[in-house]
Amino acid sequence: MKKNVFELFLAHSLRSCLQNQIPQSKMKKVVFTLMLLAISTMGFSQIYEFYQMTTVESVVPGGLGRSRMILTNESGEMQDVKMENFFSLVGINFQNIRFNDQMIGDKLGDLSEEGWELSNVSSAAYGHESSTGIFITRYLFKRPKK
Repeated sequence: MKKNVFELFLAHSLRSCLQNQIPQSKMKKVVFTLMLLAISTMGFSQIYEFYQMTTVESVVPGGLGRSRMILTNESGEMQDVKMENFFSLVGINFQNIRFNDQMIGDKLGDLSEEGWELSNVSSAAYGHESSTGIFITRYLFKRPKK
């Protein structure tokens, strides 16, 4: 097992104290310093709160699909925001794709300004037939709990 520098210093200092290599007057200072070091390194693990954003983009011809941005805040409350479908009646609609990209980018910027850090992104695609399906992307954010 690897020992860190603090553990090695602590073991050496205690051994020296026990072998009376450090005078009694300095021993109190050493023990006090070691206690402060031990206390300062314990109990300060960061606790985070999390925020999840999921985008579900529908690939259904004719604009019949439903695309959404689902936001789940740190309290578990959900918000459903309508997004544009990839297809319209005449085929793939690049204007809608640009609109969705802008909406997602704006939301990422807003969350960043609120102190959220993007922690993980995972994507998947599902298609029943070659002409239908969904793209789903999950964004997980974290920030230190206040």
